[in-house]
Amino acid sequence: MSNELQNIKNRFGIIGNFPALNRALEKAIQVAPTDISVLVIGESGVGKEFIPKIIHSESKRKHQPYIVVNCGAIPEGTIDSELFGHEKGAFTGATATRKGYFEVADGGTIFLDEVGELPLQTQVRLLRVLESGEFMKVGSSQVQKTNVRIVAATNVNMMKAIQDGRFREDLYYRLNTVQIDMPPLRERKGDIHLLFRKFAIDFAEKYRMPELELEPGAVHYIENYTFPGNVRQLRNLVEQMTVVERNRHVTPEKLAEYIPMESHLPMVVNTPNTQKQSDFGSEREIMYKILFDMRNDINDLKSLTSELIKNRGASDLSNHEKNLINRIYTPESQQNIAPNSLLYFENKNNDTPVIQNPTIISGQDDSYEDVEDIEIEDQKPESLSLQNNEKDLIIKALEKHKGRRNKAADELGISQRTLYRKIKQYNLEE
Repeated sequence: MSNELQNIKNRFGIIGNFPALNRALEKAIQVAPTDISVLVIGESGVGKEFIPKIIHSESKRKHQPYIVVNCGAIPEGTIDSELFGHEKGAFTGATATRKGYFEVADGGTIFLDEVGELPLQTQVRLLRVLESGEFMKVGSSQVQKTNVRIVAATNVNMMKAIQDGRFREDLYYRLNTVQIDMPPLRERKGDIHLLFRKFAIDFAEKYRMPELELEPGAVHYIENYTFPGNVRQLRNLVEQMTVVERNRHVTPEKLAEYIPMESHLPMVVNTPNTQKQSDFGSEREIMYKILFDMRNDINDLKSLTSELIKNRGASDLSNHEKNLINRIYTPESQQNIAPNSLLYFENKNNDTPVIQNPTIISGQDDSYEDVEDIEIEDQKPESLSLQNNEKDLIIKALEKHKGRRNKAADELGISQRTLYRKIKQYNLEE
């Protein structure tokens, strides 16, 4: 490692020797003497803010202003005014002329953090600054010049943002003259313990408490944790434990209380039992989906059947259609038939269906909530005779099977619950 790189790490308090981290810092040192724009790419919490500080401190602009702008924290309606300034009366509340950051930072460096959150209108203004160094205040027609070095950073997938129309492609290439990638903490396993010790020393001094120390098992645990929040999450973890924990020796069990095993991806993936549970959960979801699809298909068939009976009349149905109806309205499906209706064919070869005012109801499916009773043509005058036929068929079925109601229900093609209700309705109880 060069002395210059080590000096930069010491000056800015950067801990770690991961090759990708060193490469990012070396690129920052190399581009610092120039005026080319730089785009820093990395996940949230990896320390992207150190790169523009290094670039500014190592450049000829180091004695000029250095301004940090969080583009995601400024409302869309005011960000143009913040960046480029405004004239008095340009909008409601503009009681005086105001200088923007590009005017204030003339000769210095502006760090645009979360540049991927900039509105499209502001991106057009920023592109003009990058290309010609010119801008206009909000509410002004006078062109002003500025000489600033722009360093931008984002955790957004810029190529996807361009494809989605959320970021201008020409602006991306103007900002990305040099790209510096900051590695996530999960790739810097060898640096995690060093960072923990550094933060533990800092917070012990800040809060005047003994320093935290990791036991060997805790070191292994923390080095294999994924840290979705990266260095920021680790720093907050150490600060919280420094203040809360009385025992200064940190065990794996204690770490698990702060960073649970559910988020401990490497350990979970390598556990065979966990893999089985994951597979079981996936299979269960597939089974649920199949069952719900089957339920929807059955309800669709019932809807089509009721429409068929309503439009054509039961007497006009073919034997094939009667067979289909018998299959749909099996004993198991009778719970979806209205309580006062009985729909079945006495046998598959009988031309006369036994139907009494069928009404398909939804049960738990709301798709049939508004379906009214289906009127079968030419059936109303014979409603009484249908009831007699139904009663006679129930009696015959019970006699045939010597009072065994389960067999009689199967013979009639209805559920036992429906048969019991009909027996009570017609006073057929022995």
